[in-house]
Amino acid sequence: MTLRESSDRRTLLWVGFAAAVVALAFAKPGWAPYLCPVSCYFALACGVFAHNHNHCPTFTSKAANEAFGSVLSIFYGYPTFAWIPTHNMGHHKFVNRPGDETITWRYTRKHVAWAALIYFFVSSYWQSGPIQNFITNAKRSKPALFRTIVRQYVVWIGAHVLLLSGAIALHGLAIGFRVWALACLVPSFFALWTIMLFNYEQHVHADPWSEHNHSRSWEGKLLNYLLFNNGLHAAHHEHPGTHWSKLPAVHAALRPQIDPRLIEGGLTWYFVKQYALAPFLPAFGTVQVGRAAYDEKQTAELGIPSGA
Repeated sequence: MTLRESSDRRTLLWVGFAAAVVALAFAKPGWAPYLCPVSCYFALACGVFAHNHNHCPTFTSKAANEAFGSVLSIFYGYPTFAWIPTHNMGHHKFVNRPGDETITWRYTRKHVAWAALIYFFVSSYWQSGPIQNFITNAKRSKPALFRTIVRQYVVWIGAHVLLLSGAIALHGLAIGFRVWALACLVPSFFALWTIMLFNYEQHVHADPWSEHNHSRSWEGKLLNYLLFNNGLHAAHHEHPGTHWSKLPAVHAALRPQIDPRLIEGGLTWYFVKQYALAPFLPAFGTVQVGRAAYDEKQTAELGIPSGA
């Protein structure tokens, strides 16, 4: 298995760490609660890898790429093929405009905590239709793709059945379920929920009609190291096939053309400003940059009250 980019050695190392932390929790059930946050981070990292792998395959071999996608789904919490109909064919095409199932403004135009908290559930619901249509169309006319989809579901579900069964066999029903939940279930949900949250924060109050102001980016060095440059979102949208390791250079070139209000430093301070300070001091919150994604007719059709 040959890597396309040598920097993905760190990707593989992180996947190995993710597996090692799960194995350690299974071996030392008393450690599972303390290892859970670590597993949550590595599951989130695997979600980032699934996104990166979807845009820029990790290996030169098609078979290796399919196998890697299936492995990532175990940690990430859902088969990775689902990025194609919802992310590639929807989000990247419409970028928070009507037609994008992941729009941030479905129920409110405001950038508020409750909208961010429920965004995972709302977005998941609306993405389920395109995913099901994609599977149906693959079954009807693309048998090779359909077999890949089935394999990913089998690996994803089968792996968790084996992991749960193994944990129960090692530690009994109650402790075994607890270990599996802390090492696998909670981290997977955390990864899915957080990936969705990032999408919300990256596009709320940005201008999806603009050439360069369509996304919010974070330049924090620690964030981008831990999440493999996932914070440099405008650069990714404008060059989706660019490998994650090359995004800093792309971002640096684009930066002068991006509204400064859409460039943040660290993620922690951003959340403090938006959700702790802005409710009391609105100047700390985001504002709509440029043209909004919606108009009055579109919001009325979606049931959004005027000014919501």
